[in-house]
Amino acid sequence: MPPDSYTLAGTDVSVPLLGVGTWAWGDRSTWGMGGYDAGLTRESIREAWEASIDAGATFFDTAEVYGKGESERIIGSLLAADPVRAASAVIATKFMPSPWKLNVRGALLASVRASLDRLGLPSVALYQIHGPISLRSQGALAEALAAAHQAGLVKAVGVSNYSAREMRSMSAALRRNGMELVTNQIEFSLLRRGPETSGLLAACRDLGVLPLAYSPIGQGRLTGKYSAANPPPGKRTFSDHPMALVDAVVAELRRIGDRYGGKTPSQVALNWVIAKGVLPIPGAKNRPQAEENAGALGWSIDDEDLARLDAAALAGTRTLQGRIWQHG
Repeated sequence: MPPDSYTLAGTDVSVPLLGVGTWAWGDRSTWGMGGYDAGLTRESIREAWEASIDAGATFFDTAEVYGKGESERIIGSLLAADPVRAASAVIATKFMPSPWKLNVRGALLASVRASLDRLGLPSVALYQIHGPISLRSQGALAEALAAAHQAGLVKAVGVSNYSAREMRSMSAALRRNGMELVTNQIEFSLLRRGPETSGLLAACRDLGVLPLAYSPIGQGRLTGKYSAANPPPGKRTFSDHPMALVDAVVAELRRIGDRYGGKTPSQVALNWVIAKGVLPIPGAKNRPQAEENAGALGWSIDDEDLARLDAAALAGTRTLQGRIWQHG
């Protein structure tokens, strides 16, 4: 049975069991705003924001590269326009450690200040390194994160797309600077169970790191909306498996959902992620999607059904190198 919430290690930052990933908010190049996804508008995003917070999914994850800062600007406008909900919102964003940013301390401090300006916040609850692509050492990155913390700009620090080895190295480097590594954002779902079977989740537990799962419903593949006969749009390539294999996983999700009062496939898939001690951050482009995501809360899969889903899950070992840095 998962707890009601998590407190990030060494901090007073509390996060819920379910969050919202906001890559699609403002990223026209991939998702579109009235283009690729004609239903995604500022109004639909506002409704998703309201429904998510009202349901207890108060953790919102963004990044400086999502829409070149547009996702952060949208969240900033929502925070400013809705102070009641803003009071309970927990905001996380990310620094892109591009290889040419050799003065990583200066680059990171400039980036976090720019993110805070877009968000309209004095500090951010969680600041993450977007991926292990910097040419600088983990020690240099840790010192940069510690400088941001000491300046009062960030409350907690994490990473994204780090392996167990990279995560241990960053954790040790942060501890030398008097800080804890609190999160590692990874792709994890029933279509990509590799982080569990490879030992990455166990390494997170050993270090006191909370895993955050992006694409926890396989970018829509596990909702039941798509099938071998109706495949998802071509750009949705995370956890890419032949849809005939995905259909078998969705069929198991439907069978188990029926046992819990008619839970949808995506709600069962998210509940499975929560049961693994991982905080899922599915996207939500409108109120119905946010409300459906929230249906993963307030109940738990039993051990028997958890084992059934483990058996149905796909490893998802296909490499995402070169793709994950923007989207994680």
